[in-house]
Amino acid sequence: MISDWATDPADAAAHFARRLAVETDVSDVHAALESGAPGFVLLDSRSREAWDQGHVPGAVHLPGREVAAHAEAELDRSVPVVTYCWGPGCNGATRAALVLSLLGYRVREMIGGFEYWAREGLPVETAGGLTRPDVDPLTAPRTVRCGC
Repeated sequence: MISDWATDPADAAAHFARRLAVETDVSDVHAALESGAPGFVLLDSRSREAWDQGHVPGAVHLPGREVAAHAEAELDRSVPVVTYCWGPGCNGATRAALVLSLLGYRVREMIGGFEYWAREGLPVETAGGLTRPDVDPLTAPRTVRCGC
């Protein structure tokens, strides 16, 4: 119940620090990719059909079901990996991150996934080239910044 505030502040701080150690968001990933030297590989764990529909430019495609079998051939263990899947209602990126971490990779999950990447109007790559979806004003208002 929300009125039961029994959580010790130190426990809460440890919890949130742990989440920030294994998660990143769409804006931070975009900024890192735009820098030209992101320091990680971005891994799209969605199906081939989803990848073909559109993906983050520069991402590596490795469907979640294939991560365990193909990670070593596709990824350099010395380079951290950021995983993404469809969006907040999908745990495919979490599963891919778990498998990668069990294989010895340093990994984070991009919260919001491809859904929020597109909803924020960031570049999307398709067979037809690069596009920029319209910004969803509920996720990235033009006149108001969240300030985080």
